[in-house]
Parts: sequence; C-alpha cells; structure tokens
Amino acid sequence: MSSWLGGLGSGLGQSLGQVGGSLSSFTGQISTFTKDMLLEGVEEVGDAVTELQVSNSKLAEVEAAFTTQKSEYDRLRKLYAELEEKHEASEIQIKQQSAEYRTVLQQKDVEISHLKARQSGLQEEVQKLQQSAQSASAGPAVLPVTTSSSITTSSSASSFLSRPSGSHQGFHSDEVDLSDVIWSQQEINRLSTEVMRLEAEVAHWRRMSQAKGAGAGNGDQGDILKLQRTIKELREEMSREVDEHQHELAALQDAQRQKLNDITRRHREELAEYEERIEELEEQIQSGGGQTTSPSDASKLPELQKTIRSLQEAAEQREKQLAELSASLEEAQSKQASLQLEKDDVQEENAGLLQNYARLQASVAELQTRVQEQEERALQKAQLDHEVQTLRNNLTAAEKEIERLKNLAETEPKEEVEHADILELNTIIGTLRQEKEVLEQEKFSLQEKLNAKEEQTVGKNGAEFGESESLEDVKVELERREKALRATEEERDTLMCELEELDRQNQEATQHMISVKEQLKEAEAEMSRLSTELNIAEDQKKALELELEAQKEKMSQSAFTLNDLHMGRQQLERTVNELKDKLGHAHEQGRESRREVTELKKILQEREEQLSSAKAELDQARERGTESLGAEEELAVKERELTDLRRELNELRSSQENVMSEDYELKMENNKLKAECEQTLGKVEELTKLMTEGQAALNRTVREKETRIEALKLEKTQLDDELRQAERTLAEQAKQYQKTIEDLTRARSMDASALQMEHERAIKLNQEKDMEIAQLKRDMEQLASDHRDTNEMLSITVAGQKQLTDLLQEKDVFMDTLKQNAADLQTEMDTRISAATKDTDVLRQALEEKDKQLGGMKEENSHLKEEIDRLRDQQSRPQPLAEPRTLDIITELETEITQLKSSRNSLEEEVQALRRSLEEQQASVLLSQQSLQIQQGELEQALALHQQTTLNYDRLIHARDGEIARLQQTVDELSDSRGRADSPPVQGEVIMQEDKTQNLHQENGNEKHDLSKVEIEKLVRGIKEKESEISQLNEKNLSLTRQLDQLVVSRDEVGKLSQVILQKDLEIQALHARVSMGAGGGHSQDVMFLQQQLQAYAVEREQVLAVLNEKTRENSQLRSDHHRLMDIMAGKEAALLKLQQENQRLSNMSDPSGNQEMFKETIQNLSRIIREKDIEIDALTQKCQTLVTVLQSSGGESTAGSGGVSSNQFEELLHERDTLKQQVKKMEEWKQQVITTVRNMQHESAQLQEELIKLQGQVSADSDCSSKLSVDYTRLIQSYEQKEKRLGSLSQELAHVQQTITQLSTTKDVLLCKLDSVAQTPEVAVVQSSGTSLTADMPSHQTALPPSNEKLQEELVQLQAQIAERENMIRTLKENNHRLSNSASASESEQRSQAEEVRQIRERLESLQRSVREKDLLIKTKGDQLIQVSESLRNRENDNEVLKQAVTNLKERALILEMDVKKLKEENELVAARSREKESEFRALQETNMQFSLLLREKEFELSAMSEKAATVERMLKDKEQGKSGELNQLLNELKSMQDKAVLFQQERDQVMMALKQKQMETTAVQTELQHTRDKEQRLNLELERLRNHLLEIEDSYTREALAAEDRESELRRRVAMLDEKLATSSSAVENASQQASMQVESLQEQLSGVMKQRDNALAQLRTSQDQVNQYAVSLSNLQMVLEQFQQEEKAMYSAELEKLKREKEEWRRKAQQLEDQASALQLNLDEANAALDSASRLTDQLDLKEEQIEELKKQVEVRQEMLEEAQRKLMNLLNSTEGKIDKVLMRNLFLGYFHTPKTKRADVLRLMGSVLGLSREDVDKMLEEDGQHGVTGWMSSWIRGKGAQSVPNTPQRPTSGQSLNSSFSEMFVRFLEMESTPSLPAPKLLVHDIKPLSAAPPRRSISSVSSTPAGPAAATKRSGDSNPFLAPRSAAVPLLAGSSSGSSGGHLLMKPISDALPTFTPVPVSAEASGGAVLKDLLKQ
Repeated sequence: MSSWLGGLGSGLGQSLGQVGGSLSSFTGQISTFTKDMLLEGVEEVGDAVTELQVSNSKLAEVEAAFTTQKSEYDRLRKLYAELEEKHEASEIQIKQQSAEYRTVLQQKDVEISHLKARQSGLQEEVQKLQQSAQSASAGPAVLPVTTSSSITTSSSASSFLSRPSGSHQGFHSDEVDLSDVIWSQQEINRLSTEVMRLEAEVAHWRRMSQAKGAGAGNGDQGDILKLQRTIKELREEMSREVDEHQHELAALQDAQRQKLNDITRRHREELAEYEERIEELEEQIQSGGGQTTSPSDASKLPELQKTIRSLQEAAEQREKQLAELSASLEEAQSKQASLQLEKDDVQEENAGLLQNYARLQASVAELQTRVQEQEERALQKAQLDHEVQTLRNNLTAAEKEIERLKNLAETEPKEEVEHADILELNTIIGTLRQEKEVLEQEKFSLQEKLNAKEEQTVGKNGAEFGESESLEDVKVELERREKALRATEEERDTLMCELEELDRQNQEATQHMISVKEQLKEAEAEMSRLSTELNIAEDQKKALELELEAQKEKMSQSAFTLNDLHMGRQQLERTVNELKDKLGHAHEQGRESRREVTELKKILQEREEQLSSAKAELDQARERGTESLGAEEELAVKERELTDLRRELNELRSSQENVMSEDYELKMENNKLKAECEQTLGKVEELTKLMTEGQAALNRTVREKETRIEALKLEKTQLDDELRQAERTLAEQAKQYQKTIEDLTRARSMDASALQMEHERAIKLNQEKDMEIAQLKRDMEQLASDHRDTNEMLSITVAGQKQLTDLLQEKDVFMDTLKQNAADLQTEMDTRISAATKDTDVLRQALEEKDKQLGGMKEENSHLKEEIDRLRDQQSRPQPLAEPRTLDIITELETEITQLKSSRNSLEEEVQALRRSLEEQQASVLLSQQSLQIQQGELEQALALHQQTTLNYDRLIHARDGEIARLQQTVDELSDSRGRADSPPVQGEVIMQEDKTQNLHQENGNEKHDLSKVEIEKLVRGIKEKESEISQLNEKNLSLTRQLDQLVVSRDEVGKLSQVILQKDLEIQALHARVSMGAGGGHSQDVMFLQQQLQAYAVEREQVLAVLNEKTRENSQLRSDHHRLMDIMAGKEAALLKLQQENQRLSNMSDPSGNQEMFKETIQNLSRIIREKDIEIDALTQKCQTLVTVLQSSGGESTAGSGGVSSNQFEELLHERDTLKQQVKKMEEWKQQVITTVRNMQHESAQLQEELIKLQGQVSADSDCSSKLSVDYTRLIQSYEQKEKRLGSLSQELAHVQQTITQLSTTKDVLLCKLDSVAQTPEVAVVQSSGTSLTADMPSHQTALPPSNEKLQEELVQLQAQIAERENMIRTLKENNHRLSNSASASESEQRSQAEEVRQIRERLESLQRSVREKDLLIKTKGDQLIQVSESLRNRENDNEVLKQAVTNLKERALILEMDVKKLKEENELVAARSREKESEFRALQETNMQFSLLLREKEFELSAMSEKAATVERMLKDKEQGKSGELNQLLNELKSMQDKAVLFQQERDQVMMALKQKQMETTAVQTELQHTRDKEQRLNLELERLRNHLLEIEDSYTREALAAEDRESELRRRVAMLDEKLATSSSAVENASQQASMQVESLQEQLSGVMKQRDNALAQLRTSQDQVNQYAVSLSNLQMVLEQFQQEEKAMYSAELEKLKREKEEWRRKAQQLEDQASALQLNLDEANAALDSASRLTDQLDLKEEQIEELKKQVEVRQEMLEEAQRKLMNLLNSTEGKIDKVLMRNLFLGYFHTPKTKRADVLRLMGSVLGLSREDVDKMLEEDGQHGVTGWMSSWIRGKGAQSVPNTPQRPTSGQSLNSSFSEMFVRFLEMESTPSLPAPKLLVHDIKPLSAAPPRRSISSVSSTPAGPAAATKRSGDSNPFLAPRSAAVPLLAGSSSGSSGGHLLMKPISDALPTFTPVPVSAEASGGAVLKDLLKQ
C-alpha cells in the first residue's frame, strides 16, 4: 500500500512538475507579450507604411504565439484530464484506505476494551490475593516463610518488573505510511502478551494461595509489602500505558485525518491554481487577440471574431459528431430491441409448438378412441363380412382409379380426394349399418308378434278344445287361423321383398358410387387437360410448401415424441389392463355359456324322458286304438315329432358349436390383442430407438431428401414428357413440323427488345423463386436448429428429472432421519425441562427458607450489636472486680458468634450450590435453545429442499463445541468446588476480641447477606425468564412439528386421494363393462359409447394432470426466475440510486443550487449580458478610434497622457470581457456536464426499459400460464358436470331397463300360466277324442247303421281328418311352446341375473355418486387446504429465501448476477452469430442467385443461338433441297437430339446447382465460424467495420458484375464464332448427314453412359454420405454414452460426498456419545463429591460436638482464670503493701540457718545473708573482721534482744518438719526450694487443641489478628506438638500477670513476676547422696 501510494505521489509530483515548468515558461511568454502590447501604444512610427509593416509583423508574432499557446493549452487540458483521473483514483483509494483504517481502528478499540476488561479482572484478582496474603501474614505463625514461596515471589516480582519498555515516540514524519498502524499493532501485541503473562501470574498466585495457604500466610510482612508495592507500580504503569496507547491511537487517527485533509486541500488548491492559471492564460490569449486592435488598426477585431466563430463552428461540428454518435448508439439500441423482438417471436413460436403439441395429444386421444371403436367394430365383423368385402373390393378399385388419376393429374391435391372418398365410403357404410340395424329390429319385432299370435292361437285352441260342443266354432277358428297363417306368410313375403329391395338399393348405391367416381375421374382428366405450366409451377410450389409443413409437423412431432411415447406407454399399459379385464369377462362369459350348455343338456335329458314317456303313452294309445283309423296317422305324426325333436337337437348342437366357435374366436381375438399389445410395446421401443436415431439423422437427411425429391421430380417430368411424346409422335409429326417452321419464322421476326423483356421477366421470376427457396431453406434450418435445441432440452430435462428424483428420495430419507432426531430431541427436551422445573421448585423452596433464616439472623445480629455496644460501655469503665455475669454473657456471645459464622458459611455454601445449579440450568436452557434453533434451522432447510446441509453440519459442530466448552467449565467448577469442600472454614480460637474487629466482621456479614439476597432474587428472576423462554421454545417446536405433520399428512392425503380416484375410475370402468355385458340389444351401443367417452375423459384427465404438473413445475421455475430477476432488479436499482446520488453530488459540486432551470436561467442571463457587453465593446472600440484620431492630432506630451487613459479603459474593458468569457466557459462546462448526465440517464433508462420489457414478458407468460391453468380447471369442472349428467342419464336408463325387466317377468309369468293350461288341454282332448272314437266305433261294429247315417259318417270322417290336421297343428304349437318355455326359463335366469346385476349396478352407482360427491367435497376442501398450505409454504419459502439471501447468499447473489450477465452476453453473442449466419447465408444465396441468373442468361443466349442456327439450317434446307423430305427428317431428328441434349444439359445444370448449394452451405458454415471468431476479437469496431465492409462488398459486387458482363460478352463472341464455324461445318456436312446422324447417336449413347456413370458416382457419394451420417450417429451415441458416464460419475461424486457427510455425522454422533459418557462420568464424580460432602457434614457434626466440649473446657479455663486474676490482684496488693520490707520467713530461716551451721562455716552464711540484703563483699568482710574482734555473739545477742518482742510469723507445715534439727541451713534452704517448686495441685488433663504454644504471641496481638486461613488450626496442632506443656514450669504454663510486660522496675526481684527475661528454673531431681552444698553451688553457678 505504501509503495503504491509512493508511486502515485511520485507520478503526481512529476506531472505537477511538468505542469509547473510549462506554466512558468507560459507565464514568461505572457509577461513579455503583455509588455510588448503595452509598449505598443507608446511607440510611435512616423510613416503609415512602416506602421502597417510593424503591425503585420506583430500580428504574425501574435498568431504564432496564439498557435503555440493553443497547443500548450491543449497539452495542459490533456494533463488536467489525466490529473483529474489520477485525483479521482487517488480519492477512491484514499476512501478505501480510510475505510480500512477505520475498520482496523474499530477492531483495535474492541481489542483495547477487551484488554481493559481483562486488566480490571486481573486487578480484582490481585486485590483478592493481596487481601488473602495480608490475612495470612497477620495470622499466628511459628514457621518461617518457605524458600519456595520467597523464590516465586521474587521471580514474579522480577518478571513483573522486567517487562519490555516500548518506545513511545511522537509523529515525526508527515508522509502517509503504515508504520504507525504497524507500531500500534506491535503495541497491542505486546499488551496482549503482558496480559497473558499477568494471567499466568494470577494462576500461579491462585495455585500458591490454594496449595500453600498456611505457608504463604505466615510469611514475612516485608515480602508482602514489597509485592504490594510492585503490584501498585504495575497497576500504575498499566494505566499509564493504556492511557498512552489511547492517546497514541487518537493522535494516529487525528494525524491520519489531518494528513488526508492536507493532501486533499493541497490537491484542490493546486487544481484551483491550475484552473486560475489556465483561465489567466485564456484571458491573456483573448486579451492578446483583443489588444491587437490597437489604435492603429481596428479592422483586426473582426478577424479575431472570425477565428472565434470558426472555433464555435468547430465546436458545433463536434456537437454534430456527438449527435451522430448518439444516433448510431440509438440505432444500436434499436437493433438490440429488434433482436429482443426476434427473441420474443422465437418464444411465441415455442408457444405455438406447445399448442401444436397439445393438438397432437388431442389427435392421439381421438386416434385411441377410433382404435377402440375399431376394436368394437371388429366384434361385429362376423355379421357384416359380405358387405365389408364388397365395399373393400369397391375401395380397392376406387383406390386404383385414384392412383391412376393422381399419376395423370398431379395438380389436384392428393390428400383431399382420398379424404373425401374415405368420408363418403364411411358415410355409406354407416347408412348401410343403420339400415341393417333397423331391419334387424323389425325382424325381432315381427318374430315377437308371431310368437304372440301363436300363443293367442294356442290359447284359443285350448278354449275351443275345452268347449268341444260346437263344430262350427271349430271351423270358424280354423278359418281364422288359416287367415292368420296367410297374413304371416304374406308378411314374410313382404319382408323378403324388402330385403331384396335393400340389396338392390345397396347394389345401386355401389353402382352410383362407381359412376360418381368415374365422373370424378372424368372431371379430374378435364382439370388435368386444362392445367397449364404456371399451374404446374404453382403445384410444385404447393408441394414444396406441403413438404415443408409435413417436415415442420415431423419436427414438432419429433420434438415431443418422448412425452407422447411415455404417455402412449402408460395408455398401452392401461389398454393391456383393460384387455385383461375383457379377457376375464370373456372367461366369465365362457363359463356362463358352459353353464347354459349344461342346463340345455339337462333340459334335453328331460325332454328325452318326456319323449320316452310320450312314446310309452303312444304305445298304450296304439294298444288301445288298434281299432282306430287314425293310428297310422298318429304314428306318422309321432315320427314327424321325432324328426322335429332330432332337428331341434341338431339345432341345439349347432348353436352349442356356434357358441364354442364364438368362444374360440374370442380367445383367438384375445390372443391377437395380446400379441398386438406386445407388438405395440416392441414398436414403442423400436420407435424410441428409431426416434433417437432419426433425430440424429433428420437434420442431415433433410438436404438429401430435398435433392432426391428434386431429382425424382425431374425424372418424373422427363418420364411424363417421354410418355406424352411417345403417344403423340405418330399423330402430330406434321403439325410439329409446321409449328416448328412457324415458330422459327416468328423467332426470326421477333425483335431483340421483346426477347430481352421476356428474358428479364424470366430472370425476375427466377430471382423471386430463388428468394422463396432461400426463405424456405432458412425456415428449414431454423426448424432443424429448433429441433436440435428441443431434443437437447428434453434430454437435459430428463436427466435433470432423474437427478431430481434421486435427490428427492435422498432428501425424503434425510427428512425421516431429521424427524426422528427432532422427536428424540423433543423427548430429551421435555425430560430436561421437567427436571429443570423440579430443580427450580426445590431451589425456590430452599431460597424461601434461607430468606426466613436470613431475617432471623438479621434480628439476632441487631440484638448482638446492642449487646456488644453495652459490653463496650462496660469494658470502658474500670472494674476492680470482675462480675461473673459479664463473663457468662461474653462466652454466650462468643458461642453465638461462632454459631452465626458457621450458619453464614453454610448459607454461603448453599448459595454457591444454588448458583451452580442455576448455572447448570442456564447451560441446559442454552443447550435447549440451541437445539431448538438447530431444529428450526433444520426444518427450514428441509422445507427449502435441504439446500444448505453443510451449514447445518457447521452449526451442529459449533453447538457441540459450545457444549464441550460448557462441560469443561462445569468440570472446572466441580474441581474448584471439590477443592473448596476439602477445606471448610474453621473458626479461630480466641478468648478476647477487640470491639473494632467485631464490628467489622458483623458489617461484612450483613453486607454479604444483603448481596446474597440480591443475587438470589436475580437468580430467581433469571430462572423465571429461562422457564418462560423454554415454554416459548417448546411452543414453537410443537407448532413447527405440527406444521411438518400437517405437510406430511397433506402429502399422504393427496397421494391417498389420487390412489382412491384411480381405484374408483377402475371400478367405474368395470361397472360400465358389466353394464355393457349385462344390458343386451339396443343398450350395448350406448354403453359402449359411454365407455369410450369415459376412457377419453380419463385420458384427458391424465393429460390435464400431466399438463398441470408441468405447469406447476414451470410456475416454480418462473417464480425462481422472477425472484432472481427481482434480485437483479434490486441490485440494478441500488446501482442506479448510487449513480443518481453521485450525479447529484457532482451537480451539487458544480452548482450548489443544482437545478437545471437555474442553469437555463443563468445561461440566458449570461447570453444577454454577453450581448450587452458586445454592444458596449463595439461602442468602446468606436470611442477608442476617436481617441486615437485625437491623439494623432494632438502633441507629444498630451498624446502620452491620453494614451495611458485609453490603455486603462481598454484594460478594464478587457477584464470585463475576460470575466464574462470565464463565466460563459463555466456555463458551457456545466452545460456539458448536464448533457453527459442526461445521456447517462437516458442510457440507464433504456437499459431499465429493456429489463422492464423482459419482466413484463415474463409476467405476461406467467399470466398466460395462470389463464391456461384456469381454463383447464374450468374444462375439468365442465367435463365433471357432463359426466355427472351422463351418470344421471345412465341411472335413468337403468331404471327403464329395470321396468322392462319387470314387464318381461310379468309377461313370463303369464306365459308360464298359459303354457301350463295349454299342456293340460291337449291331453284332455286326446282322451276325449279317443273316447268319442271308441263310442262311435262300437255302435258301428255292434249294429248296422241305417243309410241315413252315412252322411253323418262322412261328416265324421271329414271332421276326423280336420281333427288330425288340428292335432298336427297342436303338436307344432306344442313344440313351439316347449321352445318358448325353454327360452322363457333361459330368459328368466337371464332376467334374474340381469335384475341382480342391475340392482348391484344401481347400488354401486349410488355409492359411486355418493363417493364422487364426497370426493368432490374432499377434493375442494383439500384443494383449498393445499392452496392455503402452498401459500403458507411459499410465504415461508420466500421468508427463508429472503433470510438466506440476507445472511449467507450475498456472494451467491453476486455470482448469480455475474452468471446472468455472462448468460445474457452469451445469448447476445448467439443472437448476433445467428444474425451474422443469416446475413452470410443471404449474401451467399444472393451470389448464387446472381450466378444462376448469369447461367440462365448464358443458356438463353445459347438457346437463341441454337434457334438462329436451326432457322439458318432450315432456310438452307428450304433453299437447297426442298423436295428432300428424308434429309428434313434427319434434320428434325437432329433437332430432337439437340433438344434431348438441352434437357440433359438442364439436368446437369440442376446437379451442378445442387453441388453448388452444398458447397455454398459448407462455405457458409465455415464463414459463420470464421465470422464468429472475428466477432469475438472485434466487438467494439463491429459497426464501423460492417459498414465499411458493406460498402466494399457493394463496390466489389459491382466490379464483379462488370467483369462478369465483360467475360460474358467475350464468351458470347467466342461462342458466336464457334457457331459460325459449326454452321459452316454443318452446311458442308449436309451431304454426309446420315453418317453424322449415326455418329451423333453413338455420341449420344456415350453421353448417356457418361451421365449414367455420373449418376452412379452421385449414388456412391450418397452412400458415402449415408455412411458418414451413420458414423456421425455412432459418434453421437458414443457421446451420449460418455455424457451418461459423466452423469454417473457426478452421481458417484455426489454419493461419495453424501457418504462423507454421513461419516462426519456419525463421527459427531460418536463424539456426542463420548461427551454424554463424560457427562455421566462427571455426574458420578458429582455423586462421589456429594458423598464426600455428606461425610464432611458428618465431620462437621463431630466437630460441633468437639466444639461443645471445647466450650465446656473453656468455661473451666475461664473459672481458673478468674481464680488466677484474684490471686494476681492479691499479689499486687501484697507487693504494694510489702515494698521495701523483708520477708519474715526468709529472715527467720536465714537466722535459724546461721545458728544451725557450724561455727567454722558461719562466715559463709553471713556473706550469703549480706549478699541477700544487698551488702557488698568488702563490707561483709569488714563486718566479719570486726566480728572476729568483738565476737559474733555480741551483735547477735543484741539483735535477738532488740527483736524479741516482735511476733514471729507462722510457717506452714511441711512434710519435712519432722526431720532433725541437726541439718544445716543450706540443706534446709534446698528443701524449701524443692517444696516451693513442686505444684500444689495436680495439673489438669487438657486437650491438645486447648494448649497454647510456648512461643505464643502476646494476647493482644493474637486477638487483633485472627487467622482467616482455613489451615490455621492444623498448623497450630503441628506446632504445638513440638513443645510438651506438661514439662513446662509454672511460670511458663500459667503467667502470673496477663497485663503489661513492663512491670514496675522498683521492688525486689523475688517479688517481681517472672518475665521472659529472667531464667526459669526447671525442677532438678536431687539424689539423696548429693549434699545440699553441691546443690547450692550448682544453683549459684546457674
């Protein structure tokens, strides 16, 4: 950065230096120029000529200076522009640097604040350590401070003192450098290292205080004071350094700001100076131009004005150039808009293709319905075979005729005729079928009528036989029956006649069809005759268009074949299922037919039994009626009945065989259908393969097909021409000769102008056709490219759908795992929360109890304070005698204080435990919150299709890290709490305490209690808040889980509903099939029609569902595109806003008002002011001229003065003009800035309008999609309503069917009754007839009848014959009745089954209607719910997307914007490349058109030359040989051969044209690639280069055309010469014409062979090209395989990454399990710690017992101390009373000892007495000498005498009083000392804790410094073990005085209390042998 800034500064300095040098030179030139100009007016020249010369020379100099200054001005302007750019760059970089510095400073401030917080924490810890060290040092201590602690303290102090001192220097350099920041960073690093070191020191101190509390507490005070001083110094230094760093940072910031401000200020000042200098230079230039108008020459002002005008004109030209450039930019924008429009057109074409696809789908559905209809018709084929065969024959004949007509007449459209014929045939077939159905219905009705009439006749016969009384009735009945029989026979005849008439009508219709077709053929022949060559051309054009349309349809079909094939597969599968259902139905029908056959067999057996019974009856009748005449007739009748029965049996068998054959045919048809299904599936697979291969080969084969089509057309035209010529050659040769002669004469007489006109017309037509062909080719290529694009899109979409399905499956699995995890987490959360609530309740109860205890403790504290105050007052008074009550109160108070302290410590421990539990709860709450947040994040990510799984894993990792850190913290806290629990506080044992320490302790206790209460309240509040947060989080979690469940349920419900709908559709189809099976006759067609409609509706519904799915997917894609575009728009709007703000800022900088209106007003005002100033300048110039004339006329002195005045005025005027010009220039600059801003805004607005157009297009597409969806929805609703109506109609029809069935059942019952009656009546009739016959026969046999009865007998015979006839009729009726009964029983079973089926169908229909209604309601509700859920999901997804975009996807948005820009650039490049390709193709086609026109002209010239040649030849022939017809024929043959040659030449031309087209296509492809590369390299200069290239190409084309014209002229001239030569040769070769003809035939054959070879070559080339196409297809398949391998590799990569992520997840799970194990281990440790705490509580109980014992012992000690104090007081009184007196006992003993000692040793006794009395040795010796002189007895006796009156004190009784008086004084003294030394009372047995150490401090000291260390008592016990208290002397064990150590100096030594200074005598064991003297000697020695 610094190097870059230095480089920039150096560059600025160099440029500024250059500017300064140029400015200095410039200013020097200006100064010289102004001096010259000022001196010019003073100089005087005599002559006008010299003046002119001088003025001209000066003018030249001024112009040269002006040019140099102008160049300098341009150079300076460039420099200024460069400097402005550098300034802007430096400003931008300075802004970036300042922003970076600010961020760095903010970071440093944050680091400093963190360091301050650490420092404050460390200071607090150091203070705590100081307090602990002071308390430890003030406590009781015996052992010296250990060396280790002193070493550590010294080392720490040294480490504190030996810190690196950083250099604190100011700012000496003014340059902007990063050294300050680096130095501050170094300082911060140093401070952080010091903070780390201080933390290490603090940790060391903690360790020291924990491990060696006792040792550290007993250290010297000097070390502690030193440490305190060092700590204070370090604190001061730390605060000083922090302040210094803060000051330094502030100074750094200020210095940087000042430097930046100074740099910007200097830069601005320099810029202002440069601007001022430039303006001054401009002013001086202008003033130079103005000062040229000296008084001598005023005519040079207009010249300067001309120069200004020229400059203005140049500026205007520049503005014009700018306008032109802006116009070119606008043209470019318009071109871009046109490209956009083309893109929209392409999109519309895509929409049209989609519509075509929908139409194709509809046509496919119609075809499927037609296929089903054909399948249904196939079932009825058996009935219509003959008619269909006849119609097929007719059709084949008609098709042959149609084909012949097509071959004859190509002009007629092919498809329309075929379609019309097929439609007519279909209509005829339909009418025939309808007529046949009507006939069948009439036949059925007639049969029913016949049956009814026969039944009626049977009933009447029965009635007549019942009433067989009158024969006339029988005759009438017979006649009526005969009439009925005749009527039925007549009706049969009429029916047969009608059938014959129908057959005739059918034949007539077929004949009519044939005649119509013949008429059509004739009309087509007439049309073909009437068609001209123009029609042929138009037909060719139409055929090409049709081929184009067919290819377009093929393209569109191939574009959507995959979807169609998929749909076709599904439909075929459905058809297979339906066929399987039909097979099942057919099997059921077969079973039913078998059942019916078995029933028929049973019926046959019954009928045979009846026959046998009938035969038996017949036998009986024969036996009875052997006598009857009609027995033989009856036998014949029976035989007839037998034959009839056999016939019936045969008929039944034949019907059974027919049924079996129908069943077999059904099975065969089913097998055929199965085979067709398999074939269709194979065909589908083959079609898919063929599609994949055909799509690859389509684009390459289109051109080949075009070439083949054209070649075939040419061959077809040739064949037609040859056929016509072959037909017409024989008949029309003479006509052709005449026509040729006339044509030749006409061609000769034709003018050149007419030929040229026709030639031009032909050229124009050819050009137009070529243009059309080119357009068609372009369309073909566009369609091919679109086809490729669609294929690629389809493959990509299929691959993407596969990937999406895989991803969705994986995401579903992941969702399930997430749901399981969420459920587990919820359960864990619930358990934790319940445990936390229980803990909080327990803690609340404990807190309430502690609050109560605290209140009681406060009251007790207040009582204790009052008592302590009272005790102070008591202690302040002097108490001569201690009251026992006060001592008891003190002891009680001390016990209470100890109890309070213990309770306080326990409360503190409880508070700590509560805090720990609260912290644990907070940690658990935080964990729960984090887990909830993680769950929410996971749910949101799952809803957003799991786009950011990696972020989830990172969050989980962070959460687990946080949990690990918290667990570690809890472990540390547990370890700390263990350490604390191991060292419980123990109270010091203190007898007396000062008041101040008590007050201090009590105040501290109160403060601690208050603080603990506040903290407890805070903790309770925190617990409540955490509980509320936990409840809220639980609610959120539950709501989220409910929403997830709802989503899952809704998805499941949607799936279930779709499945249920499919099941119901299948049931409806099955029901319709059953209805079609059950309802026979006329209803079958309606049911089949309904089934077809239902299937069509199902197909339509599936299509609509597929379309809906596609539309929803497109909607989602469009929504994502819309959101992305909105984001892009937002980014663009932000950029626009920034640009607008910058524009406003620039405008504000340029003009503070910033209003364009103000600009306009100021410009107008300035222009007005300039005009006024120009007028003033003109007036002043006139004044100057007048003044010059006056000066010339006046004298020398006056001239000088006046010249000065005029120069001053002129300077003022120049100044005003300069100021005005400066203002004008400023305004022009402002104007330019405003223009630039306006143009920028226009560009931006154009871009925004384009983007708005894009968005509007997208919005319109969305609206179209939504409208389409709504239309589809309305269609679905309408179709559903129509289906409901049809269901209702079906139900009505079913009701009608049921009614008819009921009617049939009633009619059946009636028929059965009648049949029963009929079956009874014939038997009765037979019996009666037999009886009558017997009775009639018997009298005839018995008696002879008279002749009158003969008539009666004849009548009887007649009657019997009639009766026999009637019986025959009856038998036939019986047979009919039997048949009817059989049919009735069959119909009954059928009707019952039909009724049951109808009932079932009704019930099912009702249930289906209910279910459909319920489903509709469910679908509506579920649709509403789905809409709501989708809306909520969309809202949530939008929110999630917004959040993700706001948080994480800023970079992604930038990447997306870049990708969009790249995509748009690529699309623009593709569009430009396409446009270039089209332009290049257009140019190539134009060139080919030009070439073809040239070829056509050449061919036309050749034709004209040939025609002229033929004319000349004919003329020559006419002139020379008019009679020679053979030669004429030869010439005509030659002409024909020439025509054939011309045809061959045309074919060759066409082939050359095709090759040229191929070559041109290849060249255009190469050119497009070259142009694409060039366009990539030269994008910026494309417009100008294109224009230039266009002009150059036009010029080249003109030059080429001119050259081609010249070449053509030369070639034509050469050909004319060649033709002349050929004419000469032909004229010479007329004689050898036959030879030449043969030679020509051979040459023609050779040419034909060459043409065949060329054709074979072309075919070989075609094969090679096909091989290449196959190779390309293979390479394409290989590429597809490679692509699939890439996709598989990508899938493998994705799966590997997923496996990695799963492994990481499993590792994290393992870590979590390890952490849970650690937590369980820690809880075990906690349990152990709790057990240890329980044991500690037991120990505290034991300690309390011990303390109670100690207190009892203390009470005993206090009693003993009171006794001691009384003894001390008595001793004090004794001392006060016996000061200056001698002890009586001592003197008595000394006195007695003197007398007890032997006389030789009495001197020693006296010396000792003297030493006791304080006498000197010398005095005693003197006394002894005098005593030796006087005698001792004298003074002793006198002494005894004087003292004899005094009372001797009683000595206490000793145990040694019983000894002899012979012992010496020394021995007695020794004994006395022994008695005194032995204790009077036995020493009490004290505990080790109660014994004070020997070297204890004075009591006041011990009272003042109570050990606060917990390890104090243990140390005391250790130390007390060193000195045995039982071996201590009395004076040491119990001090006589506890008061001041400095007793009264006066008084006897023996009376003084034994102090520490005197030696203490230990009891010495004295043996009995040792003498008292030795003992005394030892004592004296001591």
